[in-house]
Parts: sequence; structure tokens; C-alpha cells
Amino acid sequence: LFGRGTSGEGCDAESLALPGAQQQLLDALLDSGTPVVTVLLAGRPYALGRAVAESAAIVQSFFPGEEGTAAIAGVLSGRIGPSGRLPVSVPGGAGAQPTTYLGARLAQASEVSSIDPTPAFGFGHGLTYTTFAWSDLVAHTKEAPTDGEFSLELTVRNTGERHGTEVVQLYLHDPVASVVQPVQRLVGYARVPLAPGESRRVRVEVPADLASFTGRDGRRVVEPGDLELRFASSSAEPRLTATVALTGPERPVDHTRRLHAVFTQEAQEAQQAQEAVESA
Repeated sequence: LFGRGTSGEGCDAESLALPGAQQQLLDALLDSGTPVVTVLLAGRPYALGRAVAESAAIVQSFFPGEEGTAAIAGVLSGRIGPSGRLPVSVPGGAGAQPTTYLGARLAQASEVSSIDPTPAFGFGHGLTYTTFAWSDLVAHTKEAPTDGEFSLELTVRNTGERHGTEVVQLYLHDPVASVVQPVQRLVGYARVPLAPGESRRVRVEVPADLASFTGRDGRRVVEPGDLELRFASSSAEPRLTATVALTGPERPVDHTRRLHAVFTQEAQEAQQAQEAVESA
């Protein structure tokens, strides 16, 4: 009901601590010495205190619906390999100020404040039952006009012993914008399912329109200048970075601008075979 829940419309919170006596219960379970898997069913992220470091695992299920118990059981038993990523940041402390990964530089950890706003788990974070290696980032287009696009590709390999899905996230950092920008912002992502030992070449076309922002005169524009394109497993875990440049005049954009990066994937073996044919 309105104003009577732990999240939703009319349900603001004075603290990001777990409601009621749930933190005391969680602490008592951790004190038992028995390995604890913390499963959260909640409509908002909470600060978990010592559970962040002391839980054997943490599952953030939000409100998973009528099939949620089957999904949670599948992940806990290992029948399902988890591949979800956080759509929010999980705060490191109950008194954290409202912020997101989109904060400007002064909203990050710095000497400006004695409070460290670094989240316990950043936007885009998520674990799997296997491991992945990222390599061989190539920027086929290092310069593009303000109405052009960049083409990049990288290799993702499953280095573990189980099937898994990696989520390649692409963040844009603009170090020379004429107005204050977020330190980085997500502009695209791709889910890459891989068997043990399998690798894929992941290619992405990034339109210059994704670098647009509202300028000082109230118009949305694409400005010339350097950009960093960061391939990351979360907002806090960059893996590979390419520096590219937009050239030419400042270009106004409107509602017809391109809003999506386009990802494609190719099995590494297939790509190598094609390259062998072309070189023969």
C-alpha cells in the first residue's frame, strides 16, 4: 500500500540499513560460524554491514515474482549459472548520500568529503561460476567525424571449467566536454555465452551521437575532442580502454539521433578460418 512498504511510491527511507530487526538477525547468523548465503528480496538496495565481507555469497534477487524461488534455488544449487548484473549500486554504508555511478568527479571518493561514497558493489557488478579473460582490443576507427561512428573489437574467453555468460559493458568517458559530465556512462552492453575454453570476438559499432550532451546554450550537441571507450565487467571494473577522437565541427542533434551501440559476435575459430581463407 502507498507509504506502508519498504520500497515503492511513498515509501522513502531515512536509512539504507535493513528494516526492522533484520540486521540483528543477519549478524546473529554470521556469529554462528556457519557459512551464510545472504539472499535479498527487496525493491531497493540496502547497506549490508559486515555481511558484505563475511557472507559466503550474496544473491540480490530484488522482487523475482512467482517463479523466483525456482530461479534462486537454481542459482544456489549450481543448476543455473548466474549472469545478472546490478542495475543499481549497493551502498557501502547505511548513511550513504543518494548517488549513482553517473556522479561527476566531485561525487566520487576524494579529499572534498570525509565520507567515502564508494559503493560496496558498483553498478553493473555480478559474479558467475566461471572466469573470463578479455584481450586483443583493436580500435579499427581511431578518429571519426562528429556524425560518424567508431568500430572496435575484442576477444572474450571462458578460462574456467563451467559454461557461463560474460556481460561486456561499454562505458564512455569524455575528458574534454565543455560542461560537467559524469565520470563515465554506460552506452552499450552485450551478453556473451561461452563454453569452457571457448572464445568469441566481440565487435561494436559506436555512433558519435552517443557522445552527445546538453550544452551551455541548452542544445544537445556532439563536440569534437578525445573520448575514452572503456570495456568493463562493471562500472568499477574496467578491463580494456581505447582512446579515440571526434573531429570536425560541433554538431547539433535531436530526437532522431542514434541511441544504441551495435554489438556482433563471432566464434574465434570461425574468424580464424575466415582469415586463413582470405590470406590463401
